[in-house]
Amino acid sequence: MASFWLVSPSPASPRFLKPSFSLSRTQSAGASSPSSSSYNPVTITSSISNAPNTNPYPNASLLLLDPFGQRGRRWSPSCVNFDLRRRAHVSRSSSSASTGAEKDDDEAAAKVTVEGSTWIDLYLPRQARPYAELARLDKAQGPWLFASPCMWSITLAATPGHLPDIKMLTLFVFGALVVRGAAITINDLLDRDIDAMVERTKSRPLASGVLTPFQGLCFLGFQLLLGLGFLLQLNNYSRVLGAAWLLLIFTYPLTKRVTYWPSAYLGLMMSWGGLLGWAAVKGTIDPAIMLPLYISGVFWTLVYDTIYAHQDKEDDVKVGVKSTALRFGDSNKKWITGFGIMCIASLALAGYNAKIAGWAYYASLGVASGHLAWQIWTVDLSSPLDCNRKFVSNKWFGAIIFIGILLGRLLP
Repeated sequence: MASFWLVSPSPASPRFLKPSFSLSRTQSAGASSPSSSSYNPVTITSSISNAPNTNPYPNASLLLLDPFGQRGRRWSPSCVNFDLRRRAHVSRSSSSASTGAEKDDDEAAAKVTVEGSTWIDLYLPRQARPYAELARLDKAQGPWLFASPCMWSITLAATPGHLPDIKMLTLFVFGALVVRGAAITINDLLDRDIDAMVERTKSRPLASGVLTPFQGLCFLGFQLLLGLGFLLQLNNYSRVLGAAWLLLIFTYPLTKRVTYWPSAYLGLMMSWGGLLGWAAVKGTIDPAIMLPLYISGVFWTLVYDTIYAHQDKEDDVKVGVKSTALRFGDSNKKWITGFGIMCIASLALAGYNAKIAGWAYYASLGVASGHLAWQIWTVDLSSPLDCNRKFVSNKWFGAIIFIGILLGRLLP
């Protein structure tokens, strides 16, 4: 019985595999029997030189260590077969793992896409999406900022001890949504060339070319018709004020080309709804109440729009657009602090003149002052993300003042 060893002379990992079976000696006819004391290692090779190499270890040599010097038949050790099976299994597992990883990546990407989508992408027909994006219907803070001065004045006009006119509040929320959308469409039509050069705005429907200017004009006509329907629900005095409002809306986009104070002009436009709300309830304007309330809205707009303008200040310099963010330079926070103080002082004067004697209103002014102070002291003006976060938070300022006026009217 002969002993056989498989020698793999690979320098990295030499392997000595002992077969699990014995091999019988077969001797050719006429071959002389070697001496039992001789030791002749014989390399097993294929008898057909052109036969394909089936050795799974091409760098290994199979040496037959036969003390009798006899050639034996070729054999495949079970451990080699097992290793081949193991390698095939690992290959299949790797392939499956790779496929699984790709599937996980696809699912993660789809999840991110869904999470990054707005209700416009999820629920509106494809043809309607650019128009909804043009009107910024996916950004709820804009209509709320537009509606806040209206809701303040309507609630101030309520009879002490009574709720404000709910129908009028609902109508002005709708009106703020429509008028604000029209104002944005006008802005994007006039600024589409500038928006195309600003990183944050270049993907807007008109700037990117998804909608043509003619389509934008048609959509603006539809919005103005809705706005007309809103004005027709009001008294004649309010309709005149509403027509004057359109002058501010159409001219605002031009201000950033000629002055560093477009935020102040925006404040005049955004706060105009406060005058309209009071007139819709009372049929006239009380300057002692409405002038301080109107001024408070202008200063509030200067606070949040100056913070907002810091998102685009680098691009504004490149394209030649002016803003308060550029005008104030290193003194931005000092100016914004002054605007915040004037806003709160004007609100206090408006409440005093409206004979709100309850503690709730002035307590709300204290909370609102804290909110403005938090914005100004913590905002990172070099971070567009933080500037946008602070801008969006102003919806809570508007809500705080509204609740304070409501409680001030209802509570003694």
